[in-house]
Amino acid sequence: MDWLSAPIAQDTFAEIKNTSLGKLVRDRLLSQILAGEFEPGQALRESELVERLNVSRVPVREALRELESLGLVVSRKHSGVYVRELSDDEVRDLYQFRSILDSHAGRMASQLPAERRQALVDALEPCVRAMDEAIRDANPQAYYRENLRFHGLFIEYAGNREIARTYREVIQKLHLARLKNLSSEPHREQSNIEHKQIVQALRDSITTAHADHCARLLADHVINAHDRLSAI
Repeated sequence: MDWLSAPIAQDTFAEIKNTSLGKLVRDRLLSQILAGEFEPGQALRESELVERLNVSRVPVREALRELESLGLVVSRKHSGVYVRELSDDEVRDLYQFRSILDSHAGRMASQLPAERRQALVDALEPCVRAMDEAIRDANPQAYYRENLRFHGLFIEYAGNREIARTYREVIQKLHLARLKNLSSEPHREQSNIEHKQIVQALRDSITTAHADHCARLLADHVINAHDRLSAI
């Protein structure tokens, strides 16, 4: 599951036909922002985007308005549109909010029926192994992708669509800050140690006490990630 951007309708003609050009442009720009092609503070000049994407100004303007509503770009009067730069306070608030969402997802996952809980453990373990491999290969981008998948699985198994939607928006806003956080090898190593502890807690989650333990580990993990980022 992709926790960065909404899926771009490309698979069939019918899907493309039912998707507005503005939304396709939005998804393309969103993917480019999240891939680091546009950096925080960089101007998104309408004329350049028109030429780059080979579309008219109307869908570009629609796309930029939607990205602004998501909190990913900011419009400055008489200046233009820029990729948003989050303040330290905004990053802190988002991490605190995310810790609440992750904690809730961990508690819900820990209380799933045993078969469903085991299915989640089976899905999480390859993520942890892939993150170990990314650490060995000194590949922060690969680590980040698996890290997103790891946490996204908890949200998915929690089974609340509104939480999933909100979580996606938080992750999108935090994207560049989190890439900076995970660019340090010691930070990746410590992060994955915590992932393994979370998986073990989920595996052991038979009683409510264990469910609370898994939820607490997830909340602490997110706050620890912010602390590691703040130390950079």
